[in-house]
Amino acid sequence: MRVALDEAHKAQERDEVPIGAVVVSRGRIVARGHNLTETLTDVTAHAEMQAITAAAGTLGGKYLTDCTLYVTVEPCLMCAGALGWSQVSRVVYGAGDDKRGYHTFCDHPFHKKTVVEGGVLAEECAQLMTEFFKKKRR
Repeated sequence: MRVALDEAHKAQERDEVPIGAVVVSRGRIVARGHNLTETLTDVTAHAEMQAITAAAGTLGGKYLTDCTLYVTVEPCLMCAGALGWSQVSRVVYGAGDDKRGYHTFCDHPFHKKTVVEGGVLAEECAQLMTEFFKKKRR
């Protein structure tokens, strides 16, 4: 999760919503990503989507079985759906998202075998988001 937080800081430096993600396969980081929606003018350029695409390229296939995705904020429904299609084995997220997180729409949009764990470094992940949006509101 610390590496995902590093990615979130990269997003923040670009004035992007500070969310970061990494994909780990067999103990090795195979992909990193952070939000690029403003940079790419693409609403789908979320951290998870960037990491999924990079991991598929690194691993040479569209399925991320035997992989864990770490992300600083609970995935939105779009990202959760993409993670489901990728068949990622495990999703670990930091801060929950009561406005746009997948859980506000459904219980488990991931692949049926995907294990989900939330709340890892939640306070640190949430604080990064809170500070970012406080600055935006000034």
